[in-house]
Amino acid sequence: MAQINVTNLTFGYESSGENVFENISFTIDSDWKLGFIGRNGKGKTTFLKLLKGEYEYRGTINTSVKFDYFPYTLTEAMEERAAADWLWEIKPYCEEWRVIAELDKLGADAGIMYRPFKTLSNGERTKVMLAVLFAGDNEFLLIDEPTNHLDAQAAQIVKEYLGTKKSFIMVSHDRDLLDACVDHVLVLNRQSIEVQTGNFSSWWENKERADENARAENEKHLREISAMRSAADRSRRWADKNESTKIGFDPVKEPDRCISTRSYIAAKTKKMQSRVKQYERRMERAISEKEGLLNDIEEPVRLKLNPLHFHKDRMVMCRDLTLGYGTHAVVHGLNLEVMQGERIFLHGRNGCGKSTVLKALLNDSSVEIISGELSAASGLKISYAGQSTEHLKGSIDKFVEQNELDRMLFMTVLRQLDFERHNLTGKLEELSEGQKKKIQLAASLITPAHLYIWDEPLNYIDVFSRMQIEELILKFKPTMILVDHDTRFREKVATETKIL
Repeated sequence: MAQINVTNLTFGYESSGENVFENISFTIDSDWKLGFIGRNGKGKTTFLKLLKGEYEYRGTINTSVKFDYFPYTLTEAMEERAAADWLWEIKPYCEEWRVIAELDKLGADAGIMYRPFKTLSNGERTKVMLAVLFAGDNEFLLIDEPTNHLDAQAAQIVKEYLGTKKSFIMVSHDRDLLDACVDHVLVLNRQSIEVQTGNFSSWWENKERADENARAENEKHLREISAMRSAADRSRRWADKNESTKIGFDPVKEPDRCISTRSYIAAKTKKMQSRVKQYERRMERAISEKEGLLNDIEEPVRLKLNPLHFHKDRMVMCRDLTLGYGTHAVVHGLNLEVMQGERIFLHGRNGCGKSTVLKALLNDSSVEIISGELSAASGLKISYAGQSTEHLKGSIDKFVEQNELDRMLFMTVLRQLDFERHNLTGKLEELSEGQKKKIQLAASLITPAHLYIWDEPLNYIDVFSRMQIEELILKFKPTMILVDHDTRFREKVATETKIL
């Protein structure tokens, strides 16, 4: 067992006005199964690349272990070839038989090592890369979102596989995966960083308890400040009143006063003013001591949604529907009704046609109705959030203009999804994948619609934003058709799951 010691790490991108990390320090052991948790844009992927030595930074990262990173970056030429042909290019001296042994643990046929990589499914590509990753010796592995774009069955296999491994740090927003596979968590809070024993659920339970204690302490603190302010205000008003009486008096109206009274009042006033200043200093100290008390509390803002009410109960109907591309059928004999208020998840393996159904509902010209019937109610307004973020380029202002969005409302929703202010002025292509997905979701959320169609909306989205979106859907009950492989998300919000 070796340690990885991070001391006073500071790093920021040249294009950004703020540092991603500022003097952070912590220690982790290389035999841990470490889950890496934090909001989108907080620097999780950046930190993994710092460990790999891809960026220059201030501070120190001391360790004797070697690092390897998932997913591997492949060129177009490499994707044309089989994994067996470029194995040594990405992992020198890696023995092929060991990769095949790992593939067997992943329930994958060794033949996928010898097929052109670009012909493999998402699940097969992930399995090949994980098998290569774990085929080495004495390495600490950096795993970045291993289950994105995987169907539920493939994700379950990967989850069970990683559960048997150790010596890794894994970035993931899948709560089931984190609970099943990690024994420690590294958490990027809003203002601090912490390392804790346990999985996601145990950390979240501890965090909620700590947050509640912090809120109670803060309430007590605010009451103390209020009492001191009231006392200071009373003393200040008394002192001001007496200050005005110490100079000049009418002996007829005030026969009991004499010249010596002036010095007495002045002394009492000075003493009271000193007391006021003491109150104010105590308040400043109290505020200073409590400053930052609530900075690390996750208080997800409650998002709002205004789904349009449709004049008919049934919005979409599919009867014995077969869909495909040209003459190649992908979806066979689909029967589906979407009624107002329902949230239907399309579920099944990659390639079974889930996205094809969504494209057909959106009248995508690439999808053909081979047989059967597909009908959508007349006048139905649809809001769509797709899988791909490749089209997001240029500025946010340009995106808002192209999509005819209410700029202020759009910016408000982004901020509610914890989108950093300094990212609102940059180029979209420079954002993290999670931030790009938030751009898509924010645009969909503010678009008035009868029906919301979302295709894998939670890929790369952080845990806290997922919880916000779950709460939003459960509160406003929009009519939705979704494809997503987050088990907990589906279990919480689905009214029906349709297996394809």
